[in-house]
Amino acid sequence: MFASISSWWGGSTPAAPEKPYDPTDPKQNPLNPKGLKPCCACPETKSARDDCFLKANPGEADEKCKELVQKHIACMRGYGFKI
Repeated sequence: MFASISSWWGGSTPAAPEKPYDPTDPKQNPLNPKGLKPCCACPETKSARDDCFLKANPGEADEKCKELVQKHIACMRGYGFKI
């Protein structure tokens, strides 16, 4: 009983909560030294992917644009974004 009470008033202070991972923070993510946000990273692969989806027939878009999607995902991961 006293062990649980003494833990409330024990001399140790709880550790500060860890700051959540922020891929736009250059201190946390050295892969993104400019602090780019996801919307601004990889503009070339993003535009190619988007154009493909806009121009492809709805039923064929998933298969036709698959390679461009994979390239965009690889680029985003290269900047440290968890996709």
